[in-house]
Formats: sequence, structure tokens, C-alpha cells
Amino acid sequence: MREMRTEILVVGGGLGGVAAALTAARLGRKVVLTEATDWLGGQLTAQAVPPDEHPWIEGSAAPPGYAELRRRVRDHYRRNYPLTPAAAEDPLLDPGLGVVSRMCHEPRVAVAVIDEMLAPWRASGAITVLTGYEPVAAHTDGDRIAAVTLAGRYDGSRITVHAAYVADATELGDLLELADVEHIFGAEGQDETGEPHAPDTADPFDQQAVSWCFALEHRPGEDHVIDRPAAFDHWSTTVAPFWPGPQLSFTDVVPITLEERTWALMGADRSAGEHFDLWQFRRVLAREQFTAGAFASDISVVNWPQIDYWEAPLLGVGDEQRQQALEAARGLSLSFLYWLQTEAPRPDGGTGWPGLRLRPDVTGTADGLAKAPYIRESRRIKAEFTVLEQHVGVAARPPGAGGEVFEDSVGIGSYRIDLHPSTAGRSYVDIESYPFQIPLGALIPVRVDNLLPANKNIGTTHITNGCYRLHPVEWAIGEAVGALAGFCLDRALPPRKVRSDQSQLADYQRLLSHTLGIRLAWPEEIRSRPHHY
Repeated sequence: MREMRTEILVVGGGLGGVAAALTAARLGRKVVLTEATDWLGGQLTAQAVPPDEHPWIEGSAAPPGYAELRRRVRDHYRRNYPLTPAAAEDPLLDPGLGVVSRMCHEPRVAVAVIDEMLAPWRASGAITVLTGYEPVAAHTDGDRIAAVTLAGRYDGSRITVHAAYVADATELGDLLELADVEHIFGAEGQDETGEPHAPDTADPFDQQAVSWCFALEHRPGEDHVIDRPAAFDHWSTTVAPFWPGPQLSFTDVVPITLEERTWALMGADRSAGEHFDLWQFRRVLAREQFTAGAFASDISVVNWPQIDYWEAPLLGVGDEQRQQALEAARGLSLSFLYWLQTEAPRPDGGTGWPGLRLRPDVTGTADGLAKAPYIRESRRIKAEFTVLEQHVGVAARPPGAGGEVFEDSVGIGSYRIDLHPSTAGRSYVDIESYPFQIPLGALIPVRVDNLLPANKNIGTTHITNGCYRLHPVEWAIGEAVGALAGFCLDRALPPRKVRSDQSQLADYQRLLSHTLGIRLAWPEEIRSRPHHY
């Protein structure tokens, strides 16, 4: 077994982990960054989820590192792709013209950009990256994590990394369980939090659906139909009590109102009550943005309601049950693809789109599915402060009040409270929220001194996780955590002392705002404006 020593260990190479590592390195700290897959970037890359962002992302409201990532993505396309003159000159270039974001792009472009951003720090030795490693044990010494042991997915090797600070940036908050850090998963009860949209009582197995995404192109006249999945009969007949029919259809519900709606894959007829084309929803390459003949097809990522897997939870169960649930999620995705290719209605009255072709090169896998499932909900630390719906939800706040102002703010974000159907049989919870701040208290565990959450595992509830879980917010959390670890090392202080000492807190916030350029508060004219898609 190899052993390593570093100042800061970041376990999990998603956007929060990358942001934490980059920020700490910029402050002169040595970092080891690990990732279970062979792609850094998490939901943006390995999970193949185009960015979910807020309406003000193009301005100064973006976390500085995230804004740099977005600029580099656009520059990558300008340097390497045959863009039309109009697209090349557009300062807000959107390669995919997807509905979900102002900049949809291919996952592997983000992989390349993240590698570019890390390159000088890796060359200098400030950041060491270990891909293909996942945590299997945490070694504690009282209220501190002394080291973490990681296992190689591909060669079985083991590495134990000793560090002064450990950031848990894993998708499921793995270190919280391994190190016996006080945490919660699933839904808190209304009787505990008073949140209007929480269930009456706590249910740890009320967890948001996961989705196993994949990328498609369309080649009319060709036949790319996959083998009939073993799970197809199950998914074509099973109907959840809160759903209007089997998931293998174009009928679902409007998340906000829960009214039925009908989609079309392409050629939606709005007059017939159909929503916009699913094909446009998370399209990551739009042919019209490139010179004629450069691409035979658009590329669209399927992260649609039809592949939300809600039959079994991932947390609070054994490894075998978790693996079974993940395999079932894969089976649902493949079954939906097969249904699209063979049975889905077309505008011409026919059925099936056999020309739909998996693009495994886009996801970097052999089978065409993403390297990892899209995880919407994690274990969450029991924190010194927990963000409630009453702090950010429009309906739970006084009229026009805006989001709660946190004196210990370490960053900002915005998204609706967007919870997908859950493993407890709840349908969508999709409600308005205000632009919000990230309080330092939500990043500090109630007991452990040197463990910091850097993903979806901060001190939120099941409800508020629904707006703190998206791409730019995860990056903002990572920036705050990387800076906090560096600040604490500089001053030989535990994080809770930074929060409790007004002088130290003010110095830390100056580091964030003045040195790193991180915005800690929303402009007043935005703070009281509810987030809209």
C-alpha cells in the first residue's frame, strides 16, 4: 500500500472538488485531488449533465472559477470547431442551443477545459490528481480525520493519503459514512424543520430519483436499434401511483403544477398541447451553429423525465442493494432508448425512430451510457447551521423579502427548489426560491474539525438541497471550501473558530471577496427577484 502526505485532500473530482483544489492551490497550498472515474467534472462530464444555471450567470454573479470555465469552453469551440461566422463572433456562443442552459456543450469539452485549468498546478506539483480511485476507509483520531484510504477501480491498488484537511466532494457524501461524521439523508419532517413542503415526518428513504444519462444523434434512414433490454417489459407496463402512465411514453407531468403534459421528440405541435421538443431540451451540439456539412446530426443528451429512476434508494441500504438500484437505473435508460427507436410516435403518424444512434464517444464509455449516474441528492452533514425553506423559499418568506441575509456568507447561487420524484412515492416538488447566499455555518460539521463538505453534502435539508445542488452552486461551495482550508492552515485555526470569531470571519470574507473575487451578496435589485427557468 502506498502512502502520501499532503496539506489538503479533496476526495471527489466533480465541480466542487475541482473548485476546492484550484482555489487552495492558488492560495499556495498542496492538494491531492481524487476521482472515482477517469474524467474530472462530475455532473458536467462523467454524468453527462449540461449545466443548470440561473438567469444572471453571464454577469458578475458567476463564481469566478466557474466563469473562467465557461469562457474556456467557448474559446475551445472557437479554436477547434468549424463554427459559422455568426456563431464564432457571438460573445455568448451556445454550441448546443439547448433549452436548459445558456451554454450547452459536449461533456468531453469540459473535461479538456478542466484539464487545462489544472495543468500549471499539476506541473508545479501543487495539485496531484488521482483518477480511478474511490474512498474505502477513513482513519480518525478523535474529532479529526487523519487519513483516507483509496482503492483503484481498475488495478486494485490502494493508497492512504494523510492530510491536515479533508474535503468530501463525493457524489453521495461517502466520507461522512466512512468517518462516522454526523449526517442525515432523505427527507426531514415538517414536525422538525417547519418547512411547508416537507413531509409530515422524517423519511430517510425519501430520496430524489437518479438518472443514467446518454447521448444520441439522429441519422434518418439508418437502423441503429439496440437489442431489446431485459427490463423493457417491466418499464413498459409499470405505472407509479403519482405518474400518469408508464415512463416509456411522451406523457409526464408539469413539475410545478403536476398537470399532465405531452412531449414530442422532434416537430412538436404547440397547438396540440405538446411541449417544446425533447430533442432540444439538453442538446449539446446544434448543427446550425457549424458550417454546412460539418456534422451529420445534432447531438442531444437524454436527461429527461422518462429516465428518472425512483423505485429504490441509494442511501441507507447495503452495497448489493445500491448496486441493484443502479443497474435498474441503467435498465430504465436503455429501455427508454429502445422504446424511442421502436415504438415512440412520430409526427407522420408512424412509430419508432430507428435512426437514433448512441454516441459512446460523447460519454467516453463503451456502452454509450454516462460513466456515472446523475446523483441529485447526497448524505448531508449535520451542520452548525442548516438552510431551511424558510430562508430561501418564496412562499415561506415574507412577501418581497428576498432570500435570508447571512452574515457569514461565503458565496451566492440561485435556482428554483427543484426536487424530482422520490423513492418514497412523492412526485415533483418544484417551487419558487429567491437568489440565495451560502452560509459558512452550512459548511461546518457539528463535531469533526477538519472535514469540509464540497458537493451536495452541505447543511441543507431535503427541500433546500433542491436549489443548492446545481452546477454553479457546487462550484461556489468548492471555492469557499478550498479557501477555508487554506485560511485555516495559515492561521492554525479550526473552521468553527473562523465562524465564531467576528474578526477571523471578516478576514476570511475579505480573502474571498478581495483576493479571490468571490461575490458574497446579491445586488439588491436581484436579491428579491424569484428564480425563473
